[in-house]
Amino acid sequence: MELSILKDIVIIFSLSLFVNLVFTRFKVPSVVGYLLTGILAGPHLLGLIRSEHELELMAEIGVVLLMFTIGLEFSIKHLIKIRNVVFLGGFIQVAVTASAFTIISLFYHLDFKTAIFIGFIVALSSSALVLKILQERSELTSNYGRTVLGVLIFQDLLLVPLLLLTDFLGNGPNHIWLEMGGLILKVLFIGGIIFVGTRWLVPWLLHKIALAKSQELFTMSIFLICLSIALLTSEMGMSLAFGAFLAGLMISDSEYSHQAFGNLIPFKDTFTSFFFVSIGMLLNMDFVIHHFSLVLLSVGLILIVKTAVAGATGFILGHTFKGTILVGLALSQVGEFSFLLAKIGFKFQLISNFYYQLFIAVAVLTMSATPFLIKAANPLTNLLLKLPLPRVMVHGLFPLREVFIPTMKNHLVIIGKDIRAQKLSVMSKYIHLPYISISFDPALVRKRQNLGEPVLYGDATNEPILQKAHVDKADIVIISVGDKIAATAIVDKVRKLNKHAYIIMRAKYIEDIEYLYKFGADQVIPEKFEIAIELFSHVLRKRLLPEKEINQVLAKIRTDYYGIFREKDLKNQPTIIDQLPNIDILAVKIPIHSVAKNKTLAELQLRKQMGVTLLALKRGEAIIGPPGPETQLQEGDIAYLLGNPEQVAFALEWLTNENSRLPIVS
Repeated sequence: MELSILKDIVIIFSLSLFVNLVFTRFKVPSVVGYLLTGILAGPHLLGLIRSEHELELMAEIGVVLLMFTIGLEFSIKHLIKIRNVVFLGGFIQVAVTASAFTIISLFYHLDFKTAIFIGFIVALSSSALVLKILQERSELTSNYGRTVLGVLIFQDLLLVPLLLLTDFLGNGPNHIWLEMGGLILKVLFIGGIIFVGTRWLVPWLLHKIALAKSQELFTMSIFLICLSIALLTSEMGMSLAFGAFLAGLMISDSEYSHQAFGNLIPFKDTFTSFFFVSIGMLLNMDFVIHHFSLVLLSVGLILIVKTAVAGATGFILGHTFKGTILVGLALSQVGEFSFLLAKIGFKFQLISNFYYQLFIAVAVLTMSATPFLIKAANPLTNLLLKLPLPRVMVHGLFPLREVFIPTMKNHLVIIGKDIRAQKLSVMSKYIHLPYISISFDPALVRKRQNLGEPVLYGDATNEPILQKAHVDKADIVIISVGDKIAATAIVDKVRKLNKHAYIIMRAKYIEDIEYLYKFGADQVIPEKFEIAIELFSHVLRKRLLPEKEINQVLAKIRTDYYGIFREKDLKNQPTIIDQLPNIDILAVKIPIHSVAKNKTLAELQLRKQMGVTLLALKRGEAIIGPPGPETQLQEGDIAYLLGNPEQVAFALEWLTNENSRLPIVS
């Protein structure tokens, strides 16, 4: 039995584990660790890997699963919305980049065919690498993330035409127009399959499988859909990855998309690691060492030119200066499909072995640099914005209208562009709490401004934006930003402007809590753990535990998990009720079927019959308190009851149960 592939997998996992454990301590992205693993284990250094073909197959599966999950996160409706980005943005980026590197190649006295070929393979960027990074940073659906995705989709669509172009440059115009006509027919056929599958076939199939209530069958069906569509596009000359993306789009609008995404995550992460390892294995370190200056110059040239062209594309599409930088850096590397084209071009003698090795070295190194470049985008932008740049460059070609924000005080400031920040502004309206939102997503800001919401566009790390939102006069500031570095910069600026504001922050991980507290936060809420806390609180209320006891249990759980990080939490500031033994206060909403509806307090005799005291009533926005004996309870009233836990629990059951009876008045 041949076990070489198993040995290679053990070697890859062992090396990856060791490298990434070291890299994690220095905050180096895992993608770089996988690339380094490939370089170390590859044939040009230690030569530990023998089953290169099988590894390439697993790497291909990894890219397929990655692109499938990207498709699940989007939808055909979203894709239609960014069609201008796909075709206009994609065309500008590819055409200008290819032209620039064709001219540069001609300047170095390469022949015209070779120059055109180099121009196009350098123009492509890495879908697998960039989309993985954006997915991990939760920026895939951000304004700049949508632009990056649109351009990458256009590049993927170009793969087949570029394969035909490579064949044309290498062998001449043999049946080229016939092949192009066949390609158009194939695209129309695949489009029809996607339309029928999205509208009827996939929803019907997943519904039938869901009725079987089998997790194994559901996961198998998701794999079947993903691999079938990927195989179909591959058989028609397109990439497996593009087919997987289309398969994800087919499922994305169904109610089963989130379940499908969750089922595939472990497989996706494992197989995607093989892709980055296989890319690292291509790098010839001897070539890099012997031609270090040339390789370094080429890497720098590609990164600068591609960043400039992609950034200019983003600017034309309406991005601000920060969005322009983010788009440019995200698309600055050479892509994985370029390796395939380069291999074919080398076979057709479009490029010599020297230029083939140079291209491989440059491509791998630009991919390795990408995670660091994207991470550095925000600090770099903040630094460049200090320069006296033209207004149109800072705010983009389509600036948002200036919004007048009246002077406010004791208001709420919400900072963030994610769905949590949006929901907080909606919730604030329910209690007529004055608020101002700050978001750095121009599309979202424009949409919310059109609805009449007080939303400012801008980067909250800039002090003038915070001043415009009157942060210095706010009593509460909520910061819901996924990037920890940006979040710390914001809380630091907010605290300098307002020493007394109560600052609440969202943290992605529990280990970030202490770090954010040090910068001035009053309350740090780790998102995933607090969701579990909220769910458990509902369990306790269903068990009719007194509210005070529920709060004590939840405080104990938080203390056990957060440890010293909760030292600034409100649990260290007990209320008067917390200090009174055996006393509880409960808010009860009077339902439509309540026996107490339209009855006076004199008729109900809550104190005499149940031992509870009605402290106050909330009716709409008005507070009635303390209510008199002639006060009637109405549907929707919120009654605040005081008593011992047993009395309050009994009153809650009596007021909300439609089978309750009125007390007999003596």
